[in-house]
Amino acid sequence: MSDSPQVPGAPVLRREGRDKVTGTARYAAEHTAPGCLYGWIVPAAVPGGHVTAIRTADALSVPGVHTVLTHDNAPRLEEPDDPILAVLQNGRVPHRGWPVALVLAGSPEAARAGAEAVYVEYATTGHDVVLTADHPGLYTPEEANGGHPGLRERGDALRAFDAAPVRIDATYTLGGLHNHPMEPHAATARWADGHLTVHDSSQGSTAVRDGLAKVLGLDREHVTVISEHVGGGFGSKGTPRPQCVLAAMAARHTGLTVQLALPRRYMAAVVGHRAPTLQRVRLGAGRDGVLTSVSHEIVTQTSRIKEFVEQAAVPARVMYASPHSRTGHRVVALDVPSPSWMRAPGEASGMYALESAMDELACALGIDPVELRLRNEPPAEPDSGRPFSSRNLAACLREGARRFGWQGRDPQPATREEGPWLLGTGVASATYPVLVSKAAASAHAAPDGSYRVRVNATDIGTGARTVLAQIAASVLGTAPENVRTDIGSSDLPPAPVAGGSSGTASWGSAVHKAATELVRRLAEHTGPLPPRGITVTADTGEETARESPYARHAFGAHFAEVAVDSLTGEVRVRRLLGVYAAGRILNSRTARSQFIGGMVMGLGMALTEGSTMDPVFGDFTENDLASYHVPSCADVPDIQAHWIDEDDPHLNPMGSKGIGEIGIVGTAAAIGNAVRHATGARLRELPLTPDKVLPYLP
Repeated sequence: MSDSPQVPGAPVLRREGRDKVTGTARYAAEHTAPGCLYGWIVPAAVPGGHVTAIRTADALSVPGVHTVLTHDNAPRLEEPDDPILAVLQNGRVPHRGWPVALVLAGSPEAARAGAEAVYVEYATTGHDVVLTADHPGLYTPEEANGGHPGLRERGDALRAFDAAPVRIDATYTLGGLHNHPMEPHAATARWADGHLTVHDSSQGSTAVRDGLAKVLGLDREHVTVISEHVGGGFGSKGTPRPQCVLAAMAARHTGLTVQLALPRRYMAAVVGHRAPTLQRVRLGAGRDGVLTSVSHEIVTQTSRIKEFVEQAAVPARVMYASPHSRTGHRVVALDVPSPSWMRAPGEASGMYALESAMDELACALGIDPVELRLRNEPPAEPDSGRPFSSRNLAACLREGARRFGWQGRDPQPATREEGPWLLGTGVASATYPVLVSKAAASAHAAPDGSYRVRVNATDIGTGARTVLAQIAASVLGTAPENVRTDIGSSDLPPAPVAGGSSGTASWGSAVHKAATELVRRLAEHTGPLPPRGITVTADTGEETARESPYARHAFGAHFAEVAVDSLTGEVRVRRLLGVYAAGRILNSRTARSQFIGGMVMGLGMALTEGSTMDPVFGDFTENDLASYHVPSCADVPDIQAHWIDEDDPHLNPMGSKGIGEIGIVGTAAAIGNAVRHATGARLRELPLTPDKVLPYLP
C-alpha cells in the first residue's frame, strides 16, 4: 500500500487533531454569548403517571434564575415525527426521568439550584419495566428497525431442527447498554431576526434542522444547525434529541441565547439505549457440521412513547447457509425510556448470540470453530438469494487464524493454567451491511490552485474531514492539503447522518461526483480561472435510488485470548485480534483507529458494561461513569486490527465499505467463547462480571 498522500488508503494525519488537543475546537456547549441563559431540566421523579401541580416560586427566588418553563407556559410545538421531542407539552409522565420542567438562569450553578427548588406533585400509576420471555404484552411487529420484516421463514426450520442429529438450543441474555459518548448531549440556541441558529451535539445537523423546523412550525430556510465538532455519539446522537428542542423553545420564549448541556446522570433516561434482548438460538446440523436448520428468535422491549425494535435476528439471515431458517422478533411496550440506536444496532446483539451458538455447535461436534464456519459458507445471501458483491469472511478467518496462532490450539477446555489463571481462546465472525444514502456536495477550484469541498458531513471523531479531502484530492490530482473541507452545518449541501457505517460512502460518493464534474469543467475551460473560481454541485439521488442486485456486506473475524482468575472470577483479555474485509480502506490510520475503537467497545459489552433496570424505582441504576464501567487502557494490553485488500466494484466510486461498527460486532462472542474454553463453563448472559463467573469455577 502506497503512502503517497494522493492515493486513497494513505495514513494522512487527522487535520483537526491539533485543534482538539489545543482546545481551539469548539463543541456545542462552548458557543456562549453575552447574557446567555443556562438550562437545567427537572426530570420526572416517578416511573409513570401525570403531573398534577408544579410550584415554581421557590425556584424563581433563587438568585440568578430567570424563567421556569413547564407544560403550562412552554411554547406550543407542532407534532414531531419522533414523539420523544414533544417535551413540556402536557403533564404526562411516560417514564422516570422524562423532562417535566426547565429552569433557566444566568449560570449553570443557579440553574441547577433552581431545578432542585421546583416542587412537583404527581398522580402515579402502576408501572411495568421488566422484560420477560413470556410477557403477556409481547407481539410480533411488522418490521424491525431498518425496514426488515419482523418475521422471516424459509422452509420448515423447526421440523428440520427436530430431525437434525446434532442440535443446539440455547438462550442468550443481554441487558440494556448505554452509549455514553465523551461529550454529553448539549445545544446552544439563539434567535435573530426570525432565524434560529442552534449549535447541537449531533451526528447529523441536516436531520436536526428538519426536526426543529417541523416542531417549531418554521420553514427549513429559517433554521441553521451547526455540529462542527462532536465528541462521540455511537448512535445516541443520530437523531434529534430533546436538548435541542428545549434550548430552541427556551430561546424563543426568553429572547436570549440559551445553552443546555445534559448532566451525564440524566442521559440514561433521555437520549436512548441499546434495548435488552432475550435471544433463543436453535441450530441443527449433520455430524459433518453442515447446518440444516437455523432459528433465531428475539424478545426485546420498546417504550410506550414509540416503537423501536432492535433488529437482532437480521444477521442470521445473512451469515450461514441452511435450507431451513426462522428468524423473528417479538417486542413489548414497557414504561421505560425509549431505546434507540447504539453502535451496530442489531448486529452487535444478534451476532453475540449466533456466534456463541456456533461455538457451542463446534464443541458438540468436536470440530474446530474456524472450520465449522468455513463449512457453512453460503454461495449467495441465504434469505434473498442475491449474490454477494464480495464476501471474504473465509479469508478473514484464515488470515486471523494465521496471525493469532490458532493452529496450535488445544480444543479441550480448562486445560491451560498459569498460576491461578485459567487461559482460553475464542473466535467469532462479524458482519455489517453496506448502507448508503443520498447526499449532495460542491467542489470549488480557486485561481490560486487550491480547492474547497463543501458537504454537510459530521465528524464524530472518525476523521471525516481528512478522508473527504483525500477522496477529492484523488479525483482532482492534487495533495489533500490543497483541499479545504467545510462540514458540520445545515447551510451546506445536505447530507445524511454519521451513522450506520454509511457516512463516508454517502458523503464521499457526492464529493467524488462533484470533484469529477469539476475536473471536466476545468478541462473545458481555457485561460486563467475567473476571480471567483469555478464551482460545481452534485448529488447522488439517482445513484442511491437504484436498488443493487447484490447483497453488500462487510465481514470480519475476531480472535480473543483471555485469562480467568480461578480465585476471584475476574476475566482479563490478554489479546484481541480483528481481521476485516471492508472494501478499499481510504485512510489506514483512521481506519485502524475505528476498528480498534469498535473492538474496545465490544470488550466493554462482554466484560464490564451494563445498564440495570430497577423494577421498583423504574430507572437505570448505572447512570454515571463510576457505575457504568467502560474499558480503560489497562483492559486492552494487546489489540490489533488488520484487513484484507478487497476490490469490490459494486459499492460506490471509492470501493469502500463502512468500518465504524463492524469492530464491535463479533468481539463479545469471541471473548465469551474464550471464557468457555478457559473454564469449561458456558455462560450465556453478558457482561461476564466476576459474580457471574465465580460460581462456575472449581
